[in-house]
Amino acid sequence: MKVNLVEELRWRGMIHDMMPGTEEQLQKEATTAYIGFDPTSDSLHIGSLVPIILLVHLQKAGHQPIALVGGATGMIGDPSGKSDERNLLDEEALAKNVAGIKNTLARFLDFKDTSATSPILVNNYDWMKNFSFIDFARDVGKRITVNYMMAKDSVKKRLSGEEGTAGMSFTEFTYQLIQGYDFYHLYKTYNCMLQMGGSDQWGNITTGTELVRRMTDEEGAKAYAMTCPLITKADGSKFGKSEGGNIWLDADKTSVYKFYQFWLNTSDEDAEKYIKIFTFLDQDTVNALVQEHQEAPHLRVLQKALAKEVTVFVHSQEAFENAEKASSILYSKSFKEDIKTLDEATFLDVFEGVPQAEISKADFEKGLDMIAALAAKTNFLSSNGEARRALKENSIAVNKEKVREDYLLTSEDFINDKYIVINKGKKNTYIIKVG
Repeated sequence: MKVNLVEELRWRGMIHDMMPGTEEQLQKEATTAYIGFDPTSDSLHIGSLVPIILLVHLQKAGHQPIALVGGATGMIGDPSGKSDERNLLDEEALAKNVAGIKNTLARFLDFKDTSATSPILVNNYDWMKNFSFIDFARDVGKRITVNYMMAKDSVKKRLSGEEGTAGMSFTEFTYQLIQGYDFYHLYKTYNCMLQMGGSDQWGNITTGTELVRRMTDEEGAKAYAMTCPLITKADGSKFGKSEGGNIWLDADKTSVYKFYQFWLNTSDEDAEKYIKIFTFLDQDTVNALVQEHQEAPHLRVLQKALAKEVTVFVHSQEAFENAEKASSILYSKSFKEDIKTLDEATFLDVFEGVPQAEISKADFEKGLDMIAALAAKTNFLSSNGEARRALKENSIAVNKEKVREDYLLTSEDFINDKYIVINKGKKNTYIIKVG
């Protein structure tokens, strides 16, 4: 193989556990491997970026990736890492989620590719839907002992009531068997010999390797397992969430601007780790960036490189450029012209959380005086006197241009025919929305 996949993933910090023989198999020949994606939503968030990136690395190294959407397993819910049972989705919600995830995955893996290592997209509902309970119990259930299943951490924690966990239903108990059967099915259908996933999936994956060995007629059936670490933040808070919730891979759920900002605001310690995991920059480039960052941390070289690479990968070069422009617009010398180039959604993202007040368009026809705009009409400032003082101190700006007490706001000040940005000093920003 041209690229030693394990070596590549190891320096990136993307290997947590690996079954003996896995590296040798990947070095010996082109190997088909799969990762499963849970359809708990109609999109994927950045927690799913690591498995997506693993599949991309796999193909770059000359192997064949399979992305499995769990239409069947999604009906049950994976107990791994969960303290209680998930709510079961109905078929309509599940079908919508499966379709959404397929669309998201297709942005990163070209399922129309016709090369020898072309990615494959499968849904386990397609082979599970006609499997009767009796057939499953006979053909699959008898291959694995209850003792073996109960030894898994995901089961043990739930059954012991550890860390406030609830008990486990029979439905969830069967999950590892169904996931294990997926591996067997892909082994038989595509000669898939490796399953990858997060470290919390080790128990489910190894059940799959065991099923492949026990259900296959031929001698010496080979099946392997590899997991990557679950991503953490240095401060102990949950990775992939902001104050507004999950950071999604679809722009209609998390805007490109917010997505870009998430990576840009990464701590130094996390940026050094994430630049290896979430980008495809080579080792020399990463090492040079780390060194440059350490010499001048205030320039945030690592964060800027990380935010750029991930935004281009998930969205596009153009989307990154727009997000970068929006991020720098607050400090632009041609603010009024530049701000007008933003669409309304991005404008609102840039000024998220900034106090707003609505004033009728009619109030601007003859010009609205600044004291009314700061106090009586908006309550941005507590009184006319405070407004007058601020104006006399030359601390008030309209669309980043300083104004005096005699200034009148008119339609000329409107941004996108709808907004006016007012600043008091450097720290206080207000938005007038024209109604």
